[in-house]
Amino acid sequence: MSFSEGHKFSDDSKQHLAQIIDNINAGIWEYNITTKNIKWSVGFYTVLGYEPDEIECSNHIFFEHLLYHQDKPAFLTALNNQPSTSTQPLQIRLLTKQSGYHWFESTVKKYNDETGQIIYGSIININQYKQAQIQATHNDLVYSEALKIAKLGSWELNALTMGLSLSKQFYDIYELQNHVKLSLDEVISFFEPPHRPVIKNAIDNAIEYCQPYDLELLFRSAKNNVIWVRAKGIPIINDFGKCITIRGIIQDIDNKKRKHLALESSLNLLTDQNRRLQNFAYIVSHNLRSHAGNLQFMVTLHDETELPEDRAEILSHIKSISDSLSATIEHLNEIVQIQTEITNERTVVDFETVFKNIISALKSNIDTLDATITYDFSKCPQIHYIPAYMESILQNLLTNALKYSSPERKPIIKCHTIKERNHIYLFFEDNGIGIDMERYGDKMFGMYKTFHQNPDAKGIGLFITRNQIEALGGTIKVDSTVNIGTKFTIRLV
Repeated sequence: MSFSEGHKFSDDSKQHLAQIIDNINAGIWEYNITTKNIKWSVGFYTVLGYEPDEIECSNHIFFEHLLYHQDKPAFLTALNNQPSTSTQPLQIRLLTKQSGYHWFESTVKKYNDETGQIIYGSIININQYKQAQIQATHNDLVYSEALKIAKLGSWELNALTMGLSLSKQFYDIYELQNHVKLSLDEVISFFEPPHRPVIKNAIDNAIEYCQPYDLELLFRSAKNNVIWVRAKGIPIINDFGKCITIRGIIQDIDNKKRKHLALESSLNLLTDQNRRLQNFAYIVSHNLRSHAGNLQFMVTLHDETELPEDRAEILSHIKSISDSLSATIEHLNEIVQIQTEITNERTVVDFETVFKNIISALKSNIDTLDATITYDFSKCPQIHYIPAYMESILQNLLTNALKYSSPERKPIIKCHTIKERNHIYLFFEDNGIGIDMERYGDKMFGMYKTFHQNPDAKGIGLFITRNQIEALGGTIKVDSTVNIGTKFTIRLV
């Protein structure tokens, strides 16, 4: 290779150097600031896809046709640096003959000779490397954005040193600055107390027994936001089958989890309502049909009977059936009313005020039995509830306790409330005759279910009580022992 005029160097050593550079897909250039003379090696043309005589070797061609306009400022800055300044290689775009703009790495150096100050440098085609770098950066950005959209952070635990490596997204979920160094115990401490032993045990099993895990746990961030997260870990083992690393993810699934829980709650409510509806339909079908059949039979018998005294007796039976039918319809109406009253506005209900009013209304029954009634609402004195429901619940429970008191001892009835987490509980217990739970436990809250020979028992009170409690999202549970007493545990909200 040789240079002539615009593309030759006079010095043999430079020519040999240019030949070497030409053979490694690179080129060199030289610019004399004093004489404005510019030279490009053959390799300079070659890396751009030109022959030496195809384009003019000039500043104008370089800056106006070859160099990408956005890269001009950086290149001019490098040219104007002082000789003593250490200039880093530049990455610039130059227009090739057939492939558009390619990325090149260019160096800029200065020296002085007898003709003036010389600026020289090299260009090397790095387009393939640069494109791969850009693609990798793009992939990293897409990956990072995907993790951000998925609200997912990654982590890695060294099983030997217990050192943690955490991604930026991991810190985002924790709502921490990503320069904060965290230990494993500190990472676990962000989970809600009941869930901490679960995640710790899962990590221990992954290290000891190489067991992967996939859990959904409650978590409290640094900014005190309580969310559901998915914590997943996979052990990485060595050639001897021992865990050396755990790699995993933590993902914010709060929105999805709460929707799932709400759906699950709705399905449970729907199932419960369907069960109640079937029960209600059975009651309507069975009880009303029974009353209607009896009534029709007695009316037919009345029409066929001629003796006045017999007709009078039949008429009394008809009246009795009619009264029973009326009571049944009234009970069914009460059940329907429970569902229609759910939308009623809840107000603050004071337990003690309501309970004292009920005691006052049942005073004669209490005095007759010489019953002792104690209550303590100090741990939870009030509740947001439908007042009519609360009055009905307490009245049914107290009435039942008095009705089924033991003839062998004076009735002792206790009632109290507590608040635990976000739930309010009502406890009601007595020392009455009790119920055989093994025999009647599953029928306890059925309509028209009675388990004693008490003539006042109608089997409607507890049925209505349970429906009122469950209609507002609560639960009722009973524990009872024959001749010992009964205890109701009610979660009101």
